[in-house]
Order: sequence, then structure tokens, then C-alpha cells
Amino acid sequence: MSEGRAPLPPRPQRGRGAVSNREGRFARQRHEPLDSDWSDPAGEVPESSPRTTVAEDRSRRVITYNRSPDIGFDRSLNPYRGCEHGCIYCYARPSHSYLDLSPGLDFETRLFQKPDAPEQLARELRAEGYRPAPIALGVNTDAWQPVEKRLRLTRRILEVLLAFRHPVRVISKSVLIERDLDLLAALAEQGLVTADVSVTTLDDELNRRLEPRAAGGRRRLAMIRRLAAAGVPTSVLMAPVIPALNDHEIECVLEAGAEAGAAAASYVILRLPHEVAPLFEEWLETHYPQRAAHVLSLVSQLHGGRTYRAEFGSRMRGSGELATLIAQRFNVARRRHGLAESLPQPRCDAFQPPPAAGDQLGLF
Repeated sequence: MSEGRAPLPPRPQRGRGAVSNREGRFARQRHEPLDSDWSDPAGEVPESSPRTTVAEDRSRRVITYNRSPDIGFDRSLNPYRGCEHGCIYCYARPSHSYLDLSPGLDFETRLFQKPDAPEQLARELRAEGYRPAPIALGVNTDAWQPVEKRLRLTRRILEVLLAFRHPVRVISKSVLIERDLDLLAALAEQGLVTADVSVTTLDDELNRRLEPRAAGGRRRLAMIRRLAAAGVPTSVLMAPVIPALNDHEIECVLEAGAEAGAAAASYVILRLPHEVAPLFEEWLETHYPQRAAHVLSLVSQLHGGRTYRAEFGSRMRGSGELATLIAQRFNVARRRHGLAESLPQPRCDAFQPPPAAGDQLGLF
């Protein structure tokens, strides 16, 4: 290291969640930004701040299957890798390490789309022996993130699902979902869809730092209201619950969700797998330095003295006295406002692949 040059501390960048671009766990090299004469001492965004790029992902299949016993679906579909919303807590961030990219700023700025996802989906639904079950759409990264406005992949996927009369669970925090209310309402008329709307906080300042390119909590409540009015069974999802940061909002989020028309409510405790832990710690030290040690201590209590435990059953809810207290508070508030624990599953018995181009019609 040259004399007089020191490593740059993590710094916030306008409109981005991560405060660094630290390497993933599979990286062969390590990079360390150094302070220099051209560094901005005020911490403002330099001209070289990363801009969003979108490349193509040519995966051979689009439906991903799982056997996890603690989630309510066995298959999902994600039109995008990476997510421009920039939520610092996102458990999908480590997946960018498999692409030799950073789970930090790269995850928010270097996105991948699956341009033929609707056509691949149709082929997989037509496969011999396929048995329908609800597909979770957007469970890893938001299917209605900003680039969807231009690319319209998610809308085309919904059109395929409607044509096949296939059940779907949509999960989102994006107001762009309202663009597709016509398709969601048509699916709802046949009992083929449910929606989970993530409402993490009603605090605008916390929202701006925690989820920098996502809609605010009040705006998401309006989404719930519009979905419910369109006949879409909708749940308010408080995810993640972060002790000493947003856990005090449990009661008011559920009350507001019920008033907006939500029929059910659920939550997920903060999860910090792999690279998410150091990224979240950097974020805390940058935005809430006086609270950081306390937050991390409580998170450790939720996971048996560790930053994170991946065991089925406890990874979503945590364990110990603090986890029990959060669960009790949530359940009391849920019952007080007449919210169910979960929504009924979309029906599967209506599934019927439409005729494909070139199919010979029957005589009778």
C-alpha cells in the first residue's frame, strides 16, 4: 500500500442499498478501494457510481423446484437475477457469487433477464407428466422490479399462466404490479391466484435506507387495497422483522394492512446467510452506528448465538425467548384485526393447456 493512502470506509450511494461491492465467497481475488486525491471527502456519489445494466440469462429451465418443509410452495419462477430495489437484507444476494459477481452493489446494478422465460414456461407446462401446483412468482427477486416496466417479462408470464389456467402465488413490494391488475383479476375470477405484499416499515426514512428503490410502506398499503378490490386474495407480509429497527411496528403494520383489505398476515425474521451478514453489518455501521451493536446482539439471540442458522423450522422464525415474544405479539395483533395465518391455496383442478400452434384439432 502506498504511503499516505488508506482503505476507503464503506459509504452510502444515493439510490443503492449496499455500501460496498465486497467480493463473493468464491472470488479468487480481493480488491480494496484506497483513499486518494480524487476521492470525494463528503461521501457524495462519484460520477463513476455504478449504473444498472441488464444482460441475458439463458437458463434451460425456468421452473425451480424445492423440498423445503418450511415454505408453502414446491416450485417458483424468477424472471430476473439480481434486484434493483436494493434491499440490504435480501437473502438472494449470495446467488450473485455463483456468477463471479459481488452480492453487494453488483447484485443491485448488474441484473440478468430471461428473455424467453414465457416460452420456456409454456413448454414446461406442456411436458408429459407435469402435475400443476401453485408457482411462486418473484420469491427470490421481485418480478415487478423497475426493469420490468420496460421488459414486460412478468406480464407475459402471467398471460401464459392465465392461458393454461395454472395456479400462481405472487410476492412483491412493487407498485408496478398494479399495471397487471387486469390479468390478476382474471386469474382471481377462477381462483387461480393469491398475492403477498411485503410491508417492511411505515417509516419513510427507514424505508429509504433499507429498501432504497422500493415503494414506501403507505404506498404498498394502497397496493393491497387495489388488489383486494380487484378480487385478489391478499396477505400483508412483514419481512423481515428486524429487532430494534422495525419490530416496534408489528402492531401498526398489521392494523394498517387489515384496514387496506388484507385477509391474512405473516412475517419472517431477518435472515443473514453468507455474504448478507457482512453487508448488513456495514449498512448498520453506516446508517445506524449507535444502534448497530444492539441490533446485531438481538439478531444473534434469535439464531442461537450465531449471526444466522439455516435449519428448517427456525430459519424463518428464529428461536429463543425473543423469537417467542415476537411470535406472541404478531399473533395477538393478527387475531385482533381478524387476519388469517395464511391465504387458501389457489385451485389446481382448472389446469388445462391450450392448443399449441400446429396441434391437430379433434373431429369430435
